[in-house]
Parts: sequence; structure tokens; C-alpha cells
Amino acid sequence: MKVAEAVGRTLVAAGVDHAFGVVGSGNFHVTNALIAAGARFVAARHEGGAATMADAYARMSGRVAVLTVHQGPGLTNALTGIAEAAKSRTPLIVLAPETTEPRSNFHVDQEALARAVGAATTRVTAPDEAVEQTRTAIRTAVIERTTVLLQLPLPVQSLDVPDTALIGTTTPPTREPTAPDDADVTSLTDLLAESLRPVFVAGRGARGASARDALIALADRFGALLATSAVARGLFHGDPWSLDVSGGFASPVAAELLQGADLVVGWGCALNMWTMRHGRLIGPAANVVQIDDDRSALGRHRPVDLGVTGDVALTARRVLERGTGTRQGYRTTAVGDSIESRVRWRDVPFDDTSTNDRIDPRTLSIALDDLLPSDRVIGVDSGNFMGYPSMYLSVPDEHGFCFTQAFQSIGLGLATTIGAALARPDRLPVAALGDGGALMGVAEFDTVRRLGLPMVVIVYNDDAYGAEVHHFGPGGFPLETVEFPPTDIAAVARGHGFEALTVRTVDDLRAVESWLTGPRSRPLLIDAKVTRDRGAWWLEEAFRGH
Repeated sequence: MKVAEAVGRTLVAAGVDHAFGVVGSGNFHVTNALIAAGARFVAARHEGGAATMADAYARMSGRVAVLTVHQGPGLTNALTGIAEAAKSRTPLIVLAPETTEPRSNFHVDQEALARAVGAATTRVTAPDEAVEQTRTAIRTAVIERTTVLLQLPLPVQSLDVPDTALIGTTTPPTREPTAPDDADVTSLTDLLAESLRPVFVAGRGARGASARDALIALADRFGALLATSAVARGLFHGDPWSLDVSGGFASPVAAELLQGADLVVGWGCALNMWTMRHGRLIGPAANVVQIDDDRSALGRHRPVDLGVTGDVALTARRVLERGTGTRQGYRTTAVGDSIESRVRWRDVPFDDTSTNDRIDPRTLSIALDDLLPSDRVIGVDSGNFMGYPSMYLSVPDEHGFCFTQAFQSIGLGLATTIGAALARPDRLPVAALGDGGALMGVAEFDTVRRLGLPMVVIVYNDDAYGAEVHHFGPGGFPLETVEFPPTDIAAVARGHGFEALTVRTVDDLRAVESWLTGPRSRPLLIDAKVTRDRGAWWLEEAFRGH
């Protein structure tokens, strides 16, 4: 058995079931080893797309995924997706063959590239160490919640592994929950008992049924309102005291209630500038608590009155065990009525700016929310449009929304939705893209069609990089560099095997109903010509963060 085969077999034995990539000479054998051992290989048309597919699959499945690329340019092509995964702390293994000859055209300092975008690095150095070094890479990805570049030097890949190297079936590594300190639990319990208007804001570290159930029970005990960061959207779907998303996407009622809290508790949430609108969603007299199982995360983005190092679910249950009585807290009749009637953006009145040629993105999103099945998984690209699908399209739970925005790159949305769709085949995949992002990621139209995914791709098409238009336009700057002639993206999609339609009015959406009631044998693209007269409500917040 060669080293390349041993690496592939060890990854599958440790629980890897999906690998994504583009195959070249350097990763040919290790990729085939993954397949032979039982993993599904998803061939992308570009390494950047493959990286984001792997990232999204890992997020939505809860399993470590593998990205496999060619040495040198295969890795550099994937770097934006790897940066997004690393910034999001996605457990991901990047298999990168490595040329050891400096004169090779493929030679580049791959370790430096990976470290520059925040990924951890390791290397298979010898045949007798290959199995254990691969296992170490997986443990690092899981235990440290990080993206790991596993380099495979070309001369080493072809060497024979000793017969004494045992692969077998290993138990996939798990991260043990961190127990909170008793004194911190007491302090948190006291703050909750004293609070009249508590709000819980749950983030990435609270995603999952165990944490959700514990937080809802604790919120019920102390009368807390519930909100999430964008990446955890859907966690409290259906709860009558949910404010939906906190931050730049928050509705006016949600923002008002967040600002009125006297206690804000971040559960597995960074409480960063996006989630707290640069601190403006926290009242001047409010106490702030942050719970995270990574001590270094506490207070990283803003000062906190109490930082608790602990697992979200375990910490919430420890507070519940203190047995304090139920309190009304923030849950008054007036607050409940406001949440019920006005917390959703679709319930906020607006002036419909639709014309005969272009549809208001709010009108479009509300109509599609009514048309599409509720069991859906949505992937959203970046751009001026992104708030509309993020907040006007509902999701059934936290596994219905994949938000690859830690690096704020345009062009990741389609690949995000492919990865999410493979992780959640029981749901309708919906990709929400701008025209810029759609055309950046257009190579993966072929991947959607080839995989037979019954995907709905919505393109919010304003023929521009809308964020720049609305940020710089009011200052009188020339916009020729960020505006484009109209593109028939529906025709482009048909060329890739999609069903496609152009939407200018709500009536044009009737074809969507026909597709939904049909066999869905081909993916559907909606080229929506949206109005472009104003920037999205969250845009000012986005540029503050630059």
C-alpha cells in the first residue's frame, strides 16, 4: 500500500464521507483512494467552488469534509474558499500535494499561503508516520475547530507503507464539552434573576438541538427574548419570543427590543460589530455576558461584564439546575404583540418600487417565500441584495440557512448551496445570488446540473455591483467601473441545462409554480431584474465594517 492510499483510507476510517475537488496529477491517487474506501467524491469545475462546497457541507452535516486539490495552482485557486472556512472555524481537511523541487513550475510556499488565511498546517513526512499524521490532522480539525492543510509531498506519496501500519476503523474524534466554573454559573444565575429585560443572542456555538432546547428552557425560566447571529438564523424558528436575527439584518422592532434590554447574553456568539451594530444594539446601562468554550473568544470584540468559559448547552443546563422560580422578564403582553405583528421584515410596510421592467427585491422575496416549500436550505452570496433573501425567505431551523460570509467574498453563494444541498438532501436547495456573484461562480452551473440537484437559483440582477453603486454614487463618483450592460443570465443557465425564466413582475413567477409541481428533473434559475434605485437597509453597516 502506497502512502497516498493510506492517507485516503485513514480519512474515511475516521469518518470522512464526502470529498470535493478538482483532480490533477498530484492528487489523483489520494482522491481515488478516498473513493475506493467509500467516500463520495464531488468533482467541481473550479477549486474555489470545491473549497466552498466542502466548507458548506461540513457546516450543515456536522462532519469533517475533505478538499482535494492539485499542488501549486490548485491550492491558490482554492484560497478564497479556504480563507472563508478558516475564518469560520470550519473543521475541514485540505489535501494538498506538494512539490519539493524549487525549480518546478508548481512550486510555491504552500504552508505560508495556508497560514496567511488562518488555516493550520501539517505534513505527511514518512511512510511509517503517514497514518498517524493523517489522524492527527483530523483530530486538530475537530478538537481545535479549524481548517487544516495536510501537505502530501510528491516523493512521499509513492512510497510503500510498512505492513505494521494499522488503519482499521477508528472512532471519529469528538470535542468534549467544556464545563463552566461553578462560581461563573452562580454569577450568571444572579444576573438573570435580577434582570427585568434579558435577551439571549445565540451564535455559531449554539447551533444544534441540544443547545437550542437548553436555551429555550432557560429563556422560559427567566423571561428572556431570543435572537441569533446571522450564521445561526433559524435556531429559534417558531418560538413566539424570537426576534430572529440580531445585527444589521434586524427588523426595526427587533432592534428596538434589543436596545431596550438590561441584560444581553451571548451564547456561543462573538457579539461582534455585525451582530451588535458596532455596539449600538446594546443599551448604555445593559450588562453584557458572553459564554464560549474558547476562553480567548471572551471579550475579543467588546468588553463584557461576565465571561464564562463553557459549552453553551452544558452552561445553560447548569443554570437551570439552580432551581430558581419562573420570571416574567421581558415577556409582557405588549412585547409579545409587537413580536407577533412586526418582527418579520415582510410585515414591515414599504413602498413597492416595482415598475413594468423591474421588480422590487422585497416584493420578489415575499412572493418566493410564499411559493417555495418550507422545507428548504438556503445559501446566500454576498452583495447589496443579500439582506433580502436572508431575512424575507424563512427557514425551518438553523440547518436551513448556510451563510458563508466571514470573508465577505462575492461569488461563493452557488457553491455554498451545492455543499448544503448534499448535506441536506431532504430539503429544497435555494441559492440566492446577485448578478455579480452568479457570473463569478458560473462554472458551477455545470456541477448543479451534473449532480442532478433540484435547485432553485434566484439571481437578484441589477446589472451592477450594487453595494459600490449605492455607497459611492451619492458622492458623485463615476460608476462606469461597477455598472454593466444587461446580461441574460437565464440564457446562460439554459446553456448549462437549467430551466430558466426572466422575472420582471410578480406575474412572471407563475412558471415557478409549474416547476415546483413538476418532476424537478432540471434545476431552475430565476433571473430577476430587480429595481436599483436605492441601497439595502443594511448597507451602511457593511461599509462601517471595512
